[in-house]
Amino acid sequence: MSLPCLQTLLDTGVPVVVCARPWARELLSAYPLHGFIPMTSHWRQDAKAIRRYRRQHGHRNAYGVLLPDSLSSALSFKLAGLPSCGYRDDGRSLLLRWPLNKPQNQLHAVQSWFYIVQQALGLWNLGPVPEQAPATLDLTLSPLQRQEGDNSLRQAALRPGDYILIAPTATGLHKGRVKVWPYFDQLTRHLQAQGKTVIMCPPPNEHEAALHNAPSARCLPPLPLGAFARICQQAQWVICNDSGVSHIAAAIKAQQLTLCGVTNPEDTGPWSPRALSLGRDGQWPTLDEVVHVLESEREHP
Repeated sequence: MSLPCLQTLLDTGVPVVVCARPWARELLSAYPLHGFIPMTSHWRQDAKAIRRYRRQHGHRNAYGVLLPDSLSSALSFKLAGLPSCGYRDDGRSLLLRWPLNKPQNQLHAVQSWFYIVQQALGLWNLGPVPEQAPATLDLTLSPLQRQEGDNSLRQAALRPGDYILIAPTATGLHKGRVKVWPYFDQLTRHLQAQGKTVIMCPPPNEHEAALHNAPSARCLPPLPLGAFARICQQAQWVICNDSGVSHIAAAIKAQQLTLCGVTNPEDTGPWSPRALSLGRDGQWPTLDEVVHVLESEREHP
């Protein structure tokens, strides 16, 4: 969901270094980044990594844009000597050179993060400043990522558009609640009875959970995120929870259905004109509701 922020910063022509969890490096490999610093979510270690990178590359006049609201991210940048712009939530005002108040109107996460970049570019006179977040995320894949995804489909004897990709897992809890729609196996068997090929491609750490949640689905070997995005792009449907897979599918403009039960799509749902969402916080969609949407879209694409 931060891709519009990244592209807008790159468009200024100023060198951009991304500080993010290690998995983001491969996903962003097609972007002309000046550098990438893997983050651990431990503020002392992250501050040391940023300071070390700045010393090695001579970035004395660097500025920071903080998208997360967390205290630890602001503390890491502050201890690394990086004057930063971000939201002042959770007592972060003293840690930020440019603390921002959140807009009063409710915004999707894409819009909320984009607002930070808008304000930062205005403060730093790095215009022109876009008026609003774009309607699509527009993930760029490298030729190698596309090729790796296509090779995976060929090895599995699958053709573009001839399979449905499900993602029946979601790591962690949201406010103590499970983030996984409970009917993935029933949906898989229903689709298979209609002659559909249903596949999944979970990462190694979610493999067992995926097999437990949808034992009838065909399980492909794990792929790097860029190649996984490619097989999302080539699927007839991507059906997933409100999770990382939902955002990857949206970023690549896949035809997708995101299922919500502990979150609201207005806040964190997929940012894509080709995405549909069902359910909301406290109310998972039923199996019949999901089947009805899939069949309706087939009849009226």
